[in-house]
Amino acid sequence: MRECDHNIGSLEERANCAISKIQENSIYFAHPVNYYVGGKFNVHGDKETELMQCLSKEFPEYNPYNPNQTYNQENYVFWKENTGSGMDYFYDVILSNMEAGVVLPFEDGMIGAGAFGEMEYLQTSRKPIWEINESGIITPIKELDYSRKLSVPDTQTRVYSKK
Repeated sequence: MRECDHNIGSLEERANCAISKIQENSIYFAHPVNYYVGGKFNVHGDKETELMQCLSKEFPEYNPYNPNQTYNQENYVFWKENTGSGMDYFYDVILSNMEAGVVLPFEDGMIGAGAFGEMEYLQTSRKPIWEINESGIITPIKELDYSRKLSVPDTQTRVYSKK
């Protein structure tokens, strides 16, 4: 995996660096940041790692891609400061280089705004998408159910409040 200079100043250079870290035939794992191992809001222990292992086993044809990477967090902020939208980094740089996606909803089945948008992007791009639950059960998503999409404030409340 290529190391990049975290002080790179242009969007293009940062994008190229991030793309260089994506393996061929990758499947994107969209999940709430309160599952991020090592993150300050993690309330789920090692569940992220367990689910990544599950994805490797269940999808041997894909390379699971975990967005929980320091360079993604830094680039999100950089894009937000320079373009007004941090999510454009994920759509234009990361997701455009994915072959498929899988989403982890919250325990009640609702899906965070960012993760829902990521699956929506992949589906619109005609890429296959699935859902995974905390037990590792994977089901295909034929059509996204918009009644399960949380607003940004509702997503933030769930992610950033301690259990």
